[in-house]
Amino acid sequence: MKGHFRRLPGFPDTVLAVTATGKIDSDAYEQELMPMVEEQIAKTGKVRLVYMLGDGFEGFTAGAAWDDARLGLLHIRDFERIAIVTDADWIAMGVKLFAPLIPADVQVFETDDLDDVKSWINA
Repeated sequence: MKGHFRRLPGFPDTVLAVTATGKIDSDAYEQELMPMVEEQIAKTGKVRLVYMLGDGFEGFTAGAAWDDARLGLLHIRDFERIAIVTDADWIAMGVKLFAPLIPADVQVFETDDLDDVKSWINA
C-alpha cells in the first residue's frame, strides 16, 4: 500500500503529531511531511514532533530514507523534541543509535504509551 503521513488527533497546536501508514516513499515526505514540518516551524518557531510508526506502517523506500536524512539536515536546529512511537525493535535501536547526533531531545516510546508521549512532548 502506498504510504502516507496523517496528523494524529489529541495533541495541542504546539506539537506536530503524525502517523506513517503503508510503505513511505519520497513523495510522502516531499508532499506531506516536509510541508507539515515547515508549516509548524512558521507557526511555532520550533518543532515538537511525535512520529508514530504503528501497525499500518510497512516500511520506507530508499528514497524516503534519503528524504528523512535530508529533512533532518535541512532543519537540524528546528527540532526541539522528537518522540518516535513504535513497537519495531529495529526502528527503536536505530533511533537510539543516532539520537546523540541530533541536537534535540529524542525519546522512543512503544505504541501503548501514548499518555507518556503526550506528557513528555509537552514538558
